[in-house]
Amino acid sequence: MADMTKKGEEELQLEEAKKELQTWKNKTKEAEDVIARLTLEKHDEEEVKTKAQQEMMARSKEQEKLKEEFNERKMEVQKEIDDLSKQNQNLIDNLNKCRDKLQKKKNECTKLKQKFKIYAQIPDSEVEFSARSDKQVEDEDQLIRGEFVIVQRVSAPLKKGQALITFEEETVASQILMMATCSVACDAQIMAVKPERITLDPSVKFEVHLPVSRKQLCVSGVFSSLSEERIKDCLQISFSRPSRGGGEVEEVLYDQNTGTAQVTFLHPGVADSLVLKGDYLVDLDSEIKVQVGPVYTYKLSKFQTFCGSSRRTVLVDGIKEVVDQDELQDHLEIHFQKPRNQGGEIESIKYVSREEKQLLAFFTCEEEKE
Repeated sequence: MADMTKKGEEELQLEEAKKELQTWKNKTKEAEDVIARLTLEKHDEEEVKTKAQQEMMARSKEQEKLKEEFNERKMEVQKEIDDLSKQNQNLIDNLNKCRDKLQKKKNECTKLKQKFKIYAQIPDSEVEFSARSDKQVEDEDQLIRGEFVIVQRVSAPLKKGQALITFEEETVASQILMMATCSVACDAQIMAVKPERITLDPSVKFEVHLPVSRKQLCVSGVFSSLSEERIKDCLQISFSRPSRGGGEVEEVLYDQNTGTAQVTFLHPGVADSLVLKGDYLVDLDSEIKVQVGPVYTYKLSKFQTFCGSSRRTVLVDGIKEVVDQDELQDHLEIHFQKPRNQGGEIESIKYVSREEKQLLAFFTCEEEKE
């Protein structure tokens, strides 16, 4: 009995041990499954990680490549910018140089314009009628033709401390000019002066043609409250009166803004006599005195510029005022007259002291003198 009980307990324990073994087997299997799953997941994660690392490396390489390309492109663009900046600066420099040249040319042009401007008061000249030309008889009946030849006298500036000496012979001036310096004795002192060839300013020559109409008259100071047509009629009637020196009027032009008119007579000669009077009485709304003058045109022709040289005149520079002006000029004249000093007979001499203003010396052409 006791043996059966013991056997039953052993079987029961064996059964429980089997169950417990099975339980552990199940747990072991589950653990193996978990390990397998974790191993698989770890493998997948490593693959993902490896792939991510590869992608990151690829992206990094691509980024480095793009960075290099960007830097290269940046350097190229910077080089282009530098080149363009340099070109722009060169253009600006060239522009400034051109502007400077243009300004110099303008200044030179202005200087030449001022130099070649001639302000001369032409004196009244008696005109002698010699003969009548058959050519253009009709035009000559209507025009008084004046032709004038204007020649600017050749000049040169004479500054302070300089002298101009004109010799009678060209050879004397040539001999003096060959000398670098001349030693002039002034009392107890020796003064070294320098002979130089004189530089003459350019000169001009041109003709002025001045045809004056014998049929037309310029009228000024014609102001009135009348209408323009009425004023023209009044002018025509007034200038048609022989008692006032008028004649038959062909046409009247009037400018109301300036108060001037141009009267054209039918026959030549009427305008000549009226111009000599200078004024004329006209009947508008009242009798007024107007100014009358000639109608003319002018034309410049044969404009020539030329440069001359003085073959008998020498410029003496570097003169020191060791004595007074007159005495110093006498010493210069005595020195340059002596043949032993390569001098000769002097036609004229002019010294400008340092207290005087700068002078302008005028020269006459040999042809004009003849």
